[in-house]
Amino acid sequence: MAEDSNANPGFGQSLIPVINKLQDIFAQLRSGSTIDLPQVAVVGSQSSGKSSVLEALVGRDFLPRGSDICTRRPLVLQLVQVPQPAEEWEYVEWGEFLHLPGRTFTDFSAIEGEIQAETEREVGVNMDISDKPIRLKIFSPYVLNITLVDLPGITKVPVGDQPADIEARIRTMVMSYITNPSCIILAVSPANSDLANSDALQIARIADIDGSRTIGVITKLDIMDRGTDASNLLLGNVIPLRLGYIGVVNRSQEDIIANKSIRDALVSEENFFRSCQVYHSLSEHCGIPQLAKKLNQVLEKHIRQLLPYLKARIYAQMTSVKKELSSYGEITESETGRGALVLNILKKFSDAFKSGIEGKNEEILTSELAGGARIHYIFQSLFVKRLDDVDPCDDMTDKDIQTAIQNAIGLRSALFVPEHVAFWL
Repeated sequence: MAEDSNANPGFGQSLIPVINKLQDIFAQLRSGSTIDLPQVAVVGSQSSGKSSVLEALVGRDFLPRGSDICTRRPLVLQLVQVPQPAEEWEYVEWGEFLHLPGRTFTDFSAIEGEIQAETEREVGVNMDISDKPIRLKIFSPYVLNITLVDLPGITKVPVGDQPADIEARIRTMVMSYITNPSCIILAVSPANSDLANSDALQIARIADIDGSRTIGVITKLDIMDRGTDASNLLLGNVIPLRLGYIGVVNRSQEDIIANKSIRDALVSEENFFRSCQVYHSLSEHCGIPQLAKKLNQVLEKHIRQLLPYLKARIYAQMTSVKKELSSYGEITESETGRGALVLNILKKFSDAFKSGIEGKNEEILTSELAGGARIHYIFQSLFVKRLDDVDPCDDMTDKDIQTAIQNAIGLRSALFVPEHVAFWL
């Protein structure tokens, strides 16, 4: 893959880094922006080889591994191509987390450890999941510019202390990403199972009915039954996809235990495709380098198609924010001026809150009750109904009530129950 990326240094150099910067800005602002920026969502079952594909694209081991769910939070992975360092002492490859600004990771095992630690900080040590993403940038001269989102692997049956609804929660999370028209879907499926039953392709078809946003990845080509091959799968003769399929060969579990490097695995993959005559005419559909090139080109093209929409949405939000900012008053350098500005903002908030309570907002909601109307509904409907369900004499007999009245009267004679006793009862 190093040769491929160096031979094509211009791929995605202009637009993908700009989108990456926008993603970082929106993530830090936590503004709840509705702008769906283009990216590639990676979906697949737990045993599909999804993690191996991502690590092969990076060229390094950096993802947590295990027999259960390893990806328990979305990982937004930005691959950034950098030139070869001019000096030998300079870093060649490194990673940076958005939640750890200013810290550089040159040890990729430390990146794996931080992903695991940040996951546990959010969801604990059990097998629960969260939709709060982890954002990681990896800088390397051996990658092409791509923005990927690694999503939890689709599972069928809860294992250990996994929640009973784990499958539904994972599918909901995956759908929240891939239903966006701006999202490219990378559907990872193993070659040694029936493609028609692929979890990745099934969920991708729900979000992308015509297959115009889905790239299929067929893994484990080297362990298919003897005498069979994946040519029909790669050509799209089984389940057609407009963006096509790429076949790859991952490291086996034995290779991982033996600490076989990913770069050695890429050499083995290349030798596998060279040794299989059936794949010679399908070179554009085979190998991690072809997958990296395709992802880069498809994402760049997708961004160009969405540029008018993105530009309009960003300008609309900028105009709205500038208008809101100007309504707060002019910012001054003096402490007196800043104090007056804060008081003005507080007054505007107070007036807006009062308008909401009194039903005098400029925009009247039609979808739900809000403000004073909500409070009125709670007291007049819910609270009153609850009061009617309460029996004030539920725990008292007539004798108890008569004794209480007599005690309250004291030496006097009274025709009616004293007011303070009536309220207490």
